[in-house]
Amino acid sequence: MKTTKRLASALLAAALALSFTACSGKPAENSSSGEGGKTVVKIGVVGENSEQWEPVKAALAADNIEIELVKFSEYSLPNQALADGDIDLNSFQHYAFLNKEIEEKNLDLTVIGETIIAPLGIYSVNVQEVSQVKEGDKVAIPSDATNGGRALKLLESAGLLKIDPEVGYLGTKADIVENPLNLDIYEVEAAQTPSLLPDVAIAVINGGHAVDAGLIPAQDAIFLESTDSSETENNPFINVIVARTADKDNEVYKKVVDAYHTDAVAKVIEETYKGSYLPAWTNQ
Repeated sequence: MKTTKRLASALLAAALALSFTACSGKPAENSSSGEGGKTVVKIGVVGENSEQWEPVKAALAADNIEIELVKFSEYSLPNQALADGDIDLNSFQHYAFLNKEIEEKNLDLTVIGETIIAPLGIYSVNVQEVSQVKEGDKVAIPSDATNGGRALKLLESAGLLKIDPEVGYLGTKADIVENPLNLDIYEVEAAQTPSLLPDVAIAVINGGHAVDAGLIPAQDAIFLESTDSSETENNPFINVIVARTADKDNEVYKKVVDAYHTDAVAKVIEETYKGSYLPAWTNQ
């Protein structure tokens, strides 16, 4: 069967993303001054689902700190932008993705606070449950190493294949040891996975991209990653706020983290995302 145009385009986008880097500029100061002497903190995010930052902005306004969200379209960009000084912080990724980026790109970045955990889900518009996936079906998963490995582990949890246990959450297609349905697995840029739902039997979609696509993981996923509270300690998929290591003790940035770790933010997360995101900081 010929690959559809949407799927072919997504595969091309994934290939292009590997060669695309963020525009770099002169490293910025720890923060910049805005109008009226405000301290402006630029925070890199991915996607449109950033409502939880509204109470943070409101709380910090009293300290004359202005939060500016800088939106990126792909996961491959914000860490380099932070390292280059184009932004002050970023908040879009989990520990596993950050650690992989640090290793591969030799970045000097440090976690300064935890934010949410967003369960990965299996979605479909062509089947109603995992048991309906059949021989040779197409499956879309994220192409980046950590989310791709996480997706394969989720497919394993759903009973569709088995991964070499030695690779943990960093497996690739080459680490599949059992694929009884001979599933045809396509690796595409994570942001492309929701658009491929008409063209594949199932797609593994990150929580943020699912929300951006109008999906509610707790309701719309046909199989959802566990977020049981007993499993969240030391979880590599807890999302984080990241700074350049040289700025990890910056007092303004500490205030940003403190303003995020509040009941007001937890309430917005609960009411807006309806279980798609869960607060992950230790006081919740």
